[in-house]
Amino acid sequence: MTSMTLEDLSKQLRKIDFCMLCTNTESGQISTRPMSNNGDVEYDGDSWFFTYDNTRKIKEIDHDDHVTLTFTAAPSLLGKPGIFISVEGKALLIRDKSQFEAHWVSDLDRWFPDGIETPDIVLIKVSAASIEYWDGEENGRLTLPEAAATA
Repeated sequence: MTSMTLEDLSKQLRKIDFCMLCTNTESGQISTRPMSNNGDVEYDGDSWFFTYDNTRKIKEIDHDDHVTLTFTAAPSLLGKPGIFISVEGKALLIRDKSQFEAHWVSDLDRWFPDGIETPDIVLIKVSAASIEYWDGEENGRLTLPEAAATA
């Protein structure tokens, strides 16, 4: 029985900056790389990532928009268990720069020197269809109604 809600998971995700983004290659292999959520974690089932358009991950998403995100938080020194979160969903590539500003933080200037005007920048939106979690005390699965209807 799932006892965590989407709001509970959002509180956990606020503490985790990096996740692993898993995409599917044309040959059927799984390709994985770290991505930063850039502190954009008022989690409602959507995750946002900036990258360059000419990358392998963008080609893979163009080929197959089904992706998985995995998040991990280590156990605390106070003896509380860590948490593992797996998000399965669909990726949408956003190239309309008018939508970038809502997700931009100044820390991104390190990778994108011209801000949202950086050539070839793209925003990846991952909309969750289901979320599984394990925290050492319980585990569960949430299915997001909106995403499930469109997945």
